[in-house]
Amino acid sequence: MKIAFYTLGCKVNQYETENLKGRFAAEGFELVEDTDQADVYVINSCTVTASGDKKTRQVLHRFRRQNPDAVLALTGCMPQAFPEKAEHLPEAQIITGSYHRARLVEYVRRALATGERIVDITPHRAGEGFESMKTTRFTEKTRAFVKIEDGCDRYCSYCIIPKARGPVRSKPLDALREELEEIAQNGYQEVVLVGINLSSYGKECGLRLIDAVELACSIEGIVRVRLGSLEPELLSDDDIERMSRQEKFCPQFHLSLQSGCDETLARMRRHYDTAFYEALVDKLRNHFPNCAITTDIMVGFAGETEAEFEASLSFARKIGFAQMHVFSYSVREGTRAAAFPGQLDRRTKELRSRRMMQAAQENREIFLKAQVGAVADVLFECTVTEEGTEGHTKNYVPVFVKADLPLSRKIFSVRITGVQGDHCTGELV
Repeated sequence: MKIAFYTLGCKVNQYETENLKGRFAAEGFELVEDTDQADVYVINSCTVTASGDKKTRQVLHRFRRQNPDAVLALTGCMPQAFPEKAEHLPEAQIITGSYHRARLVEYVRRALATGERIVDITPHRAGEGFESMKTTRFTEKTRAFVKIEDGCDRYCSYCIIPKARGPVRSKPLDALREELEEIAQNGYQEVVLVGINLSSYGKECGLRLIDAVELACSIEGIVRVRLGSLEPELLSDDDIERMSRQEKFCPQFHLSLQSGCDETLARMRRHYDTAFYEALVDKLRNHFPNCAITTDIMVGFAGETEAEFEASLSFARKIGFAQMHVFSYSVREGTRAAAFPGQLDRRTKELRSRRMMQAAQENREIFLKAQVGAVADVLFECTVTEEGTEGHTKNYVPVFVKADLPLSRKIFSVRITGVQGDHCTGELV
């Protein structure tokens, strides 16, 4: 049986898809690309924004047209958050949320054998444990994503993720050590620790994120440890100090901002203000010179005035982010913000998004140009293009190098010589 996967959303979703691939392969399924004719298609969905739900529906339509007789399995955050809507998607023969992901192989076999439709979505509950899951091989080949945390209890006014992902729960350190050691044995030199609310790691069991970082840095064979997205207010001074002592730690911090205006942050129910955020960035830059500060920033939130948007734009320029993911607010049914007054029209959101993305591009150019002349260790990817082989520095600057010797999956010292578009160029030292 041939099976294809399609993943939407975050690195946690990507990790979970890789785990599912391993489970199906172990049961004798042949993994193929999603553009191929397959007997089974698995869609791992994202529901952070309304556009994520739209993409899920579009992918279901495409796969059904592509192969009318295939079994289509929908899993992930969309059905978990909106079970009634998911159940009424006619193309999906199997519908599960994130809670019963481990049963997906069983459900696919049943659907193939009987043709029945299976819908199994169980709400998350307080006190549930971390899903036992180990993934040690990845199609990306160069770096390994390791999910160490799931769930969120921050309840921002615009966000449906607490419903989709449930309470905070964390991977035990002994299980994490076992997974990391096997990842290292499989030749991955860099690991990225990821979670739904990564900064909350260990909250329910007396641990902190720094405990997982120090463990990862202690694993022989792993030479780089990187973090996924972080909630700013949960990163303590002690965490920063201890991270700065780890030679393997990569100085790239994705600090979710959402808005650079205090009034907007308050309506969003974020747990910090711009003064706190700026002070945190200063601490990080003091401990990690030339670190990359990246972020997510939302425009057009309910009630956002022109003055509030200008304040957010000005703050983004002031911080000087190395990279910004800019997106427009979309109403999520079931959140507090869905009932807020002052919902903005699409045109206003688009105009503000363009202006914020222009600022993001300008910040990006400044950051990349500041790297020119530096010598950095670069971990190279597997893909070779006309521009050379792409790799990334520890602070995640993309660098293309042309060389006669094979570079893929190796680390070389590189002198950064210039900037081309969204990446740097370099030469081997």
